[in-house]
Amino acid sequence: MTGCGCQFTTRNSGPVWSPEDKAKPASTQPDRVEDLYRPDILEHIEATVKDLDGELRQLSLDIHGHPELKFEEYHAHDVLTYFMTKHGFEVTKQHHLDTAWLATYTHGKGGRTIGVNSEMDALPGIGHACGHNLIAIAGVGVAIAIKQALMKFNIAGKVALLGTPAEEGGNGKVILKERGAYKDMAACLMCHPAPGPIGSVSLSSSLAVAGVEVEYFGHTAHAALSPWEGRNALDAAVLGYNNISALRQQIPPTQRVHSLFIGKDWAPNIVPDHSKMLCYVRAPTRSEVQATLERVIPCLKAAALATGCAINITPGFSMDDLRQNKTLGNEVAHIITAKYGAIDYEWGIKSASTDFGNITYALPSLHPGFAIPTVKDGGNHTPQFEKAAATIEAHYACLDITKALAATGVRVLADNEFFAKVRKAFEEDEEIRKVLAL
Repeated sequence: MTGCGCQFTTRNSGPVWSPEDKAKPASTQPDRVEDLYRPDILEHIEATVKDLDGELRQLSLDIHGHPELKFEEYHAHDVLTYFMTKHGFEVTKQHHLDTAWLATYTHGKGGRTIGVNSEMDALPGIGHACGHNLIAIAGVGVAIAIKQALMKFNIAGKVALLGTPAEEGGNGKVILKERGAYKDMAACLMCHPAPGPIGSVSLSSSLAVAGVEVEYFGHTAHAALSPWEGRNALDAAVLGYNNISALRQQIPPTQRVHSLFIGKDWAPNIVPDHSKMLCYVRAPTRSEVQATLERVIPCLKAAALATGCAINITPGFSMDDLRQNKTLGNEVAHIITAKYGAIDYEWGIKSASTDFGNITYALPSLHPGFAIPTVKDGGNHTPQFEKAAATIEAHYACLDITKALAATGVRVLADNEFFAKVRKAFEEDEEIRKVLAL
């Protein structure tokens, strides 16, 4: 993800994973298959995903081979909607956004709706270096596996797969939420690839983030003949940047402030009369982001005052931290440890940000990470990760989390007592959030 997406940073609260570390997730007592909810449903899901294996692999490589930037995912939109139509879903193209889409299947009457997300966009210059081709096929696999289970076991309910564009810098899910795309979902599921011990699934949170765009307005002058006639907007941006650097000494190590400045038509012999600065603030919760942002703003204003420049600050995007639903997470953990691997809370996208965080604040949701093979210094947003996202090992890691999420989604629809616990966990988390915001 871009500035408002999965930017991976050095963790202060834990090690940065490298293949050379031979690190393992914290040991957990494996669950027994016989203790899982409806093992017969899980077996059917596994069979469905196995049947889809070749098709999903081809779909993943197709999307990976046609990387598209935010709001330009036309190829992905077309191949994914065609795929879902072929598998018996009712498809709505250009759903609220030109490259968003919705694929639904309903069985019986009176059931709940389980939401699923497929991301599709790539990164400038390095393609699918965040592995959204895998997220796309995971959503497809989850939705089709749930559909088949509803039919096989005569479970009333609806699965709604939402194709979500522009996670990388466009806040696509936030726009879709504001336009009502999530309003009928009882819960929503998705996943994300990341570095980590192979075979592990992460239930970590992520960082909330807020961005601001700052413009400084000065006055041009000849930089040698009469610089005193000018007001240097570049100096203002540099001072603002340095002020933030000084502030970092006084903010908690769990927080991040990163920025850059850009200009147009600059020349060494002309005092710049305009500069633009982009600044992102990240913290474990959105309330902490806002508190730190209130300290960053004076740093930016002081730079304008010192240089005699005018300033304009425009609030940008904001994305919330992931609030992983505890009940949904426990269900995925039971399935993973019984059948496929291990659970951890240290890897995944712990120090990144995602627009799905806003969805977790709106309704019960889950966004596990799943480890794929990487090389040293080859985590998300690198050319090495782009290559990793196309490997067969990454594909099969994706299929394992797909099966666990599909089984969890079916339980949301089939088990009223379980769904009541999901809602209770969401409501309890809301109360915690209110206390943290005080």
